[in-house]
Amino acid sequence: MRPFDDLRSELDGDGDGLIDQSVRSDHGRVGRTGTPEVIYAARKSIGQVMAGIDSLIGSRGRVVVSQIPPGMVQELREGLSAKQSVAFAPGERSAVVALPGCEPTHTGGRVAVISAGTSDIPVAAEAALIAAEMGCDVHTAWDVGVAGIHRLVRPLETMIGWDADCFVVAAGMDGILPTVVCGLVASPVIGLPISTGYGFGGEGVGALTTMLQSCSPGLSVVNIDNGIGAGITAARIANIAARARAARSTQE
Repeated sequence: MRPFDDLRSELDGDGDGLIDQSVRSDHGRVGRTGTPEVIYAARKSIGQVMAGIDSLIGSRGRVVVSQIPPGMVQELREGLSAKQSVAFAPGERSAVVALPGCEPTHTGGRVAVISAGTSDIPVAAEAALIAAEMGCDVHTAWDVGVAGIHRLVRPLETMIGWDADCFVVAAGMDGILPTVVCGLVASPVIGLPISTGYGFGGEGVGALTTMLQSCSPGLSVVNIDNGIGAGITAARIANIAARARAARSTQE
């Protein structure tokens, strides 16, 4: 299917029943953008989430579910069919539902994901999960924030030696870790502000402001708690880099 064929098929339809249909999955997103459709579970009922899974899983055999409310985790496990399995990312905020034998196509992209604190892991893990779903190899390092900056040294050295194509750095509180990392690496860095913090500037506002005011050139920033957006952006960058490596290898 060409990238816009799915759009044309919808536009050419008569639209019957669209108003009454509460879940309309985008089956052509991978073909257009390289990014899988993601079911955003927050503010949805378990019935709507399951309808989305059933609609999408036939296309790739895998479905990403993000921002899963704590009360929905067990319902999701119990609602799947016998053929469907679920793997939750750390913190159980996101998951992949899959059919047997269906794995992402490996691209060779390299994404490094870092969290400043343990409380930041669920959102950072969401970024790691979607990057892996887009075929990237993913290396992670958790709880290496500036309150104990020595903890960052060895993980960052390893990621630099691995030649990561892109870094996602998640931080709440003062949100300074992405600026630090961006000043030490040559690859693009995506700052992911997290809604952890106290009082004034809490709920991620302080972290977002710090990242937007970063003095380290090359830092890009997504919205508060947007792990999926950060992971997708990193994976797109990494996959472009992987294609370039493959092209060079072919020419040599």
